[in-house]
Amino acid sequence: PPFGRGPPGTSAWEASYRDLMATQTITVDNFQGTIDKPGIVVLDFWGNRCMPCKMFAPVFEQVSQDNLDIVFGKVCTDEQPELAQALEIRAVPTLMVFRDGILVYRDEGAMPKKAFTQLVDEARKLDMDKVKAEVEGQTKEN
Repeated sequence: PPFGRGPPGTSAWEASYRDLMATQTITVDNFQGTIDKPGIVVLDFWGNRCMPCKMFAPVFEQVSQDNLDIVFGKVCTDEQPELAQALEIRAVPTLMVFRDGILVYRDEGAMPKKAFTQLVDEARKLDMDKVKAEVEGQTKEN
């Protein structure tokens, strides 16, 4: 579709934003299958009327283009309220990073490109054997 056009009821900004994104759209239907994939999955929970989300969108896209071996996904909380509720998303933007199916980072708020790039680099450096052992230890305690 021409730039700025989308389904009925879609704002011009939202349609333009989606046309430019190289990331996956995450829904309640594909969430579990996406995070269960081996490797790193970075999810951005955003909202249509969220100005910080709009400002963070180009940063998210740039970092996704610089890290093509990582899955980057967007969750529109306006369109996926049941997923946002299940994950207790209280504010947007919220970033979640999964590695090998384990949540390794979650925080609210946008971040500058340098900080976001550092976050991705830290996710790459994680000793997943150690992380899995810690998770298994917490599971046994509960």
